[in-house]
Amino acid sequence: MQILQMLISLGAFVCFIIVLIKQFQVGGALHGIIGIITCGIWTLIWGWMNSGKAGIKNIMLIWTVLIVVSILLGVIFGGFNYSFKAGTP
Repeated sequence: MQILQMLISLGAFVCFIIVLIKQFQVGGALHGIIGIITCGIWTLIWGWMNSGKAGIKNIMLIWTVLIVVSILLGVIFGGFNYSFKAGTP
């Protein structure tokens, strides 16, 4: 499961980089710098607000699905990592 989680996170990171590049191109340097500083939150919001104008609707959809799947996998399988500790009384 950890490998799947890593692959999903890598895909989300690639989508973040693609949207960040578009953010610099369409929104300007200030929006791009804010996107870097906020660790992607502003980039995600800006991407959805400008997805039509920037032509990144598919990337935004993929990025959002990857984030949701990553959170769900963390919630579903995260508890199993802590419940089966060997040697714990």
